[in-house]
Amino acid sequence: MSNALKAKELLMRAVECDQLGRILEAQTLYTEGIAQLMQFVSGEPDDVKRKGFLTRIKEYMDRADAIKARINGKLMLGEVVSHVSIEENDTGFDYDQLFGKYMDDKTVEIMLEEPYMTQNYQYQNLVRFLELAATNCPNLKYFRLITKEYQDAKNPDQQRTNLGQIKADLDRRNVAVSIKYEDSLHDRKIYLSNGFIIKIGRGLHFYKASNPMYSIGLVNYKFRKCLQTDVDIWRNSSAAT
Repeated sequence: MSNALKAKELLMRAVECDQLGRILEAQTLYTEGIAQLMQFVSGEPDDVKRKGFLTRIKEYMDRADAIKARINGKLMLGEVVSHVSIEENDTGFDYDQLFGKYMDDKTVEIMLEEPYMTQNYQYQNLVRFLELAATNCPNLKYFRLITKEYQDAKNPDQQRTNLGQIKADLDRRNVAVSIKYEDSLHDRKIYLSNGFIIKIGRGLHFYKASNPMYSIGLVNYKFRKCLQTDVDIWRNSSAAT
């Protein structure tokens, strides 16, 4: 597929997602579509045609900027609706108990900011979170993960391979996925498109390892001992789509 045709397809999907209120996915599609169109325009020898394309690109960039402003507005914290303090070695806290009730059929997009996604248990925690999303959010259409890029000298592609497997599985379930790497990321936050924002001091990774491994808590995390952390659920009424 040529850059022009690919750009057209991406931008048409971006407009459609924008109209449906799926602004996280629209932002990704606008960015990808504009990049494809820029590549095409750079090779256009006709000055008149190139000027026309640049005008269209400016229009799409304006739309993308408007989307970014909307997203920033939705990420502004409103009021705290729940606060939970988890002490060292506490048990009885799994994802469902902590914030499952805020993940519902009105959640069509999720953005997870989780800096650390490098170890096996961290990928497992991500999968457990996505299992909860698949259970509680039947209308989920888009998932964006923002994390730090990590390269192991022995397995330099392991992170992308593991996240690629998760992405492929969600794709098969008709959930579009975007994975963005930001080396400066330090915040941990979960944004739900129904207006709730979940902030966990340690992100998803506040569980201690099952010890011994084959004991109660290996599969059901409510039996796992926890690290000390705080969980705050915020509600921004203007964030509901």
